Amino acid sequence: MSATGSQATRENKSAVPRGRTPLAHLLHALNQPLTGLQCSLELAVAGPRTSEQYTHTMRDGLELTARMRILVEAIRELAEGEQPETEAMEILSLDGLVRETAGDLRPVAEAKRVEIALSGNAPLPVRAGRQMLPTLIFRFLESALSLAEEGSVLRIAMERRQEDGRVAVSWDEGKRLPQYSPFSRPELGLLIASAGWRRVGADWTSEGTEGLHTVSIRLPLASFSNAL
Repeated sequence: MSATGSQATRENKSAVPRGRTPLAHLLHALNQPLTGLQCSLELAVAGPRTSEQYTHTMRDGLELTARMRILVEAIRELAEGEQPETEAMEILSLDGLVRETAGDLRPVAEAKRVEIALSGNAPLPVRAGRQMLPTLIFRFLESALSLAEEGSVLRIAMERRQEDGRVAVSWDEGKRLPQYSPFSRPELGLLIASAGWRRVGADWTSEGTEGLHTVSIRLPLASFSNAL
């Protein structure tokens, strides 16, 4: 891939084009490795080939299959997430769940030599499902941690903005792109997380400048006294 292509991939990630749903975006992305696999197999049976050529074709086919497997897993997860929500809504502590999840991920971060830096003490009560919200937070932070460069800092800032609670996660992406970028597992994890947060009424923004990537979610706050 050229330097220009790498930069475009780093800036755009697996961002969904305007007017297309995340599911439609992934189905469209699946077409590329599927077409590549078909062409590779057609070449393999087109005529006599050396053992080295067959080996090369098999390796290409396995790589394309791995790419499709990752996309299919993401498509399945997105499709399951679009099912009607039946979980009862409760008042939950967004800031508390973020801190708890960050604590659970610290052993993974330490193994990767990534420091998790938390900031913000304002209480952020939100109305959400007791199972859904922790799942969204974990998927969000786990994907960001996976994308953070080894030896860097994953910054998680929480703040209250009038009627909204905001969680901003920033990380240094480094110079090395993930395998199968922009449709690697952690990048797709962010895509799936963004779809989930939007389903629960949150605003999701993503921006990157010179290797530093920041994703913010903003969710309406609930009142413990009158939200029930």
